[in-house]
Amino acid sequence: MLGRVNRYPRNVSVVREDLLQFERPLLDAGEIVVGIDEVGRGALAGPLLVGAVVLTRLRTPPLGLNDSKKLSPQKRESLGAPLRAWCDEWSLGAVSANEIDAWGLRLALSVAVNRAIENLRVAPTHVLIDGPLNLLDAPAGSAAGVANAPTLRFCDLRHTTIIKGDARSATIAAASVLAKVARDALMVSMHDENVHYGWSSNKGYGTAVHLAAIERHGLHSQHRRSWRLPPLQFPHAV
Repeated sequence: MLGRVNRYPRNVSVVREDLLQFERPLLDAGEIVVGIDEVGRGALAGPLLVGAVVLTRLRTPPLGLNDSKKLSPQKRESLGAPLRAWCDEWSLGAVSANEIDAWGLRLALSVAVNRAIENLRVAPTHVLIDGPLNLLDAPAGSAAGVANAPTLRFCDLRHTTIIKGDARSATIAAASVLAKVARDALMVSMHDENVHYGWSSNKGYGTAVHLAAIERHGLHSQHRRSWRLPPLQFPHAV
């Protein structure tokens, strides 16, 4: 009687993504590369943070680096120190819930990106951006009607947009991890005074517990009111 036939060879190798495929040619050309990524865009409460990670020369990234959403909290935390040692410079840029309400999400996102680059001590010459959009600049008309619309100083920097860049580019993935760790820690720090919202676990996102707490307790000053959150019958701020 014939035994079971293996359909695939036992020594199949897994092809891993080259996380320096975008950085390598730019660094070889003498560019100073910065990868950027954001966290908190879809949250109902708390700030939006942008991470920026700079490389000036080619170096192998820490083992296990990947899109922050694919990593456990423990793995993200453990990567923090190796990533800070690996890169030449890193920074964060933030916009508050109030700024998101005042400027709209898209313009606020570009402001956070520009703040992250402004906070660097190294001046990058080429920006790698996660996703399809040039986040250095805001679409025409997005600042229409906005009082004291902020200036986007770095809107003309050379850039490359990369779909799923947080899983394909080392600097973008590193920016994603460092920003995620920082924002999670911030939301946890706000939890004790606002236990009912569950921010230590949901990090400000729209979970059932968070939405139920909004219905019961109303909006906090950290909530993004322009998003027309559920408890319009509870307009007070905690």
